[in-house]
Amino acid sequence: MKPNLSIVIPVCNEEESIRPLINEINRVVEPSLGYEIVVVDDGSGDRTVSILSELKRELVQLRVVRHLQNSGQSTAVRTGVRAARATWIATLDGDGQNDPADISKLYWKLTREEHGDPLLVVAGYRKRRQDNWLKRFSSRAANAIRSRLLRDQTPDTGCGLKLFSRQGFLELPYFDHMHRYIPALFLRQGGRVISVEVNHRPREQGVSKYGFHNRLWVGIVDLMGVRWLLNRAKNPEIEEI
Repeated sequence: MKPNLSIVIPVCNEEESIRPLINEINRVVEPSLGYEIVVVDDGSGDRTVSILSELKRELVQLRVVRHLQNSGQSTAVRTGVRAARATWIATLDGDGQNDPADISKLYWKLTREEHGDPLLVVAGYRKRRQDNWLKRFSSRAANAIRSRLLRDQTPDTGCGLKLFSRQGFLELPYFDHMHRYIPALFLRQGGRVISVEVNHRPREQGVSKYGFHNRLWVGIVDLMGVRWLLNRAKNPEIEEI
């Protein structure tokens, strides 16, 4: 039976957090959603894949896709969306800082607001972030600059928890790091974005894959590229004669 929602989780070297996260999703996400879980392992070098193989034998709704080489988070998200069977996609990070209980909240918000619109994004907003001061500071600065340049109507585009249509996502321009600009790219296609406050938790296992410098310099290049794309977008009104 085709699921209503595909929960896509990109992971890389998350052997400590992946089992608790998958078990928590299975425990807190409402069964009435009719969901599947699609985990994309992005070339992990630890026990992540073997743990996922064990979990797959226990949970029929779990599917596992693997990159043989590390290809980055955006590529992992795209692989998961392409493998997904549902019309609607929920993404969240594999480190356990996103609260899986918020998936249901965002899904029901989407069902109330979408009105047949395949270009609606419901984005999580981590208003009370549980990170160190440097990460909070750099994130606030990046969000302020991005919002001013892109006008993407999103206070926290870096939050991994988002809901959107599979079809709409696969029609977006694809490039490395594009997962950080999903709201802006949907708006470029004529879509809408709704932000919903979500819970954010301290990281209890593993280490972050991103630091200040790799976010800063790559982010500047990406930001200019996305702005270029937005400035050249065309969405004419269409009628059939």
